[in-house]
Amino acid sequence: MSPSESALSRRRLLLLAGAAVAGAPCSKPDVPVPPPPSKPAVVPSPAAPASPVTTAPRIEYRTPTAWGTDLPGITTTGVAGHYHPTVSLTFDACGGEGGSLVDVALLDTLRREEVPATLFLNARWVRANQKMAAELAADPLFEIGNHGTRHVPLSVTGRAAYGIGGTTDVDDAIREVVDNQQVLADVTGIRPTWFRAGTAHYDDVAVDIVSELGLSIAGFTVNGDAGATLSPPQVAANLADAPDGAIVLMHMNQPFGGSGAGLRAGLPRLRERGVRFAHLPGAGQRR
Repeated sequence: MSPSESALSRRRLLLLAGAAVAGAPCSKPDVPVPPPPSKPAVVPSPAAPASPVTTAPRIEYRTPTAWGTDLPGITTTGVAGHYHPTVSLTFDACGGEGGSLVDVALLDTLRREEVPATLFLNARWVRANQKMAAELAADPLFEIGNHGTRHVPLSVTGRAAYGIGGTTDVDDAIREVVDNQQVLADVTGIRPTWFRAGTAHYDDVAVDIVSELGLSIAGFTVNGDAGATLSPPQVAANLADAPDGAIVLMHMNQPFGGSGAGLRAGLPRLRERGVRFAHLPGAGQRR
């Protein structure tokens, strides 16, 4: 093993140990969020602090050569059906200014229709909705994914998407992933295995960083609600056209948008096609 590979392995182990112990934009990013003042009742004991960030020369000095939502290393299709078309519904909860609400009607629709879904929770949303986050994590209908700490694009150069500046370097990108892993472990008892960045944009170096941290990146096949900006008929039409194996990206934090009503209108059309629904594989782990 070369010195750089050895440093990379040590850095990965440190970061994974620290984490284990413990679409269009739908809200504005915040400055780094301090730890919550107290632990919710669902947490059995205080979590250990995250391990200090170290850097990996093999990654740190690489210059990104690609940018976007569909790069090698980003999963953009889910589980295809053997006898029936299968679709994986995913819902982001972005948090922050204008983004920490809960679309209760949408969640009720999923429960009433017994539709499994993977929910990507941002640290700011979790801290604003700790009881709800814990309840969702305890519901076997839902799997929990990591939607970042500040809800920003994942970059090593600060590259922006939709006017939102990304993480600025390797350490910042690591923290965007690892710090929310800690929040989710504290509040929900879940250590997600899937990550989706705010805005769902990455450079190729950031994609490698997520992989080194032991998580998979959830992209999307169908942008179902365009950051909760589409009307219910538009959302329903996007759902109805979802192909076999599609990952559909929607939002569960905008109750005044068209996502919930569009879901209610679109589900019958999917069922008419014989569509079954599935989680992303291995989306959450109980600690």
